[in-house]
Amino acid sequence: MSTPPKANVLPLAGLVSYQEGSIVSRQIVKAEAGNITLFAFDAGQELSEHTAPFDALVHLLEGAAEASISGEPFSLGAGEAIILPAGQPHALKATGRFKMLLTMIRA
Repeated sequence: MSTPPKANVLPLAGLVSYQEGSIVSRQIVKAEAGNITLFAFDAGQELSEHTAPFDALVHLLEGAAEASISGEPFSLGAGEAIILPAGQPHALKATGRFKMLLTMIRA
């Protein structure tokens, strides 16, 4: 999929579709300063624990997910967001299907 044109209203949740047993992603913005990516997680899918060198903002657009940051669990629902701090181990798991917008700023 191509990057959506700029200066348009974006129906974010509609720009990425669920796929059974998978995680689907679509990059919305890619720049030297950071990236914005949409994700659709099928129920039970997860991103295993990892670290990143930059802070990231996870914003749930629909559904529900569990996040873990340095071993501390967090429950997220549609319309909620959490910051994943740089250098701290974190993971995400779909408690049901969910879509999220991930914003990572490198500068």
